[in-house]
Amino acid sequence: MAELARPSRIPVTVLAVLAAVLAVGVVWAYLKDRDAQARADDREAALRAAGNHAVSLLSLNYKTIDADMRRILATSTGGARSAYEANAGRLKETTVANKVIQHGVLRASGMVSQAETAAQVLVVADVDIRWDGSKTPAQERFYRWAMDVTKVGGVWLVSKAVQVE
Repeated sequence: MAELARPSRIPVTVLAVLAAVLAVGVVWAYLKDRDAQARADDREAALRAAGNHAVSLLSLNYKTIDADMRRILATSTGGARSAYEANAGRLKETTVANKVIQHGVLRASGMVSQAETAAQVLVVADVDIRWDGSKTPAQERFYRWAMDVTKVGGVWLVSKAVQVE
């Protein structure tokens, strides 16, 4: 009887190697996409933190000044937080004495630079200021900041805010 030819193992080996290469490629693409999404999420969170901080700085009401100050402190860290804490008493006194009502509006924000736990953001915001019980007309003011934001415990907070022209 004639001997049957045994199939070569080469095609099976080639298919196994190709499958392994394909699997590595899929995993690499997934991880690369996941990292890109994490960077994009961090970028948006840093921009949002700076914008929220700007609105907090500009939105003050003599009737809710304690909560307003807590909101400013909750969105800041480091040197910015220390400066706000040092000036909180004077800001509260002035706001209450003059019956100030301010409403801030974020106009724009843009990323200047970003690293893993730090970023610099430019922020544009406006505020409408009025004085309760006063005949003085409301005023609109325009603010521009360069803000350093720092990721602390997974949360982006403003660590420095400098007004720019």
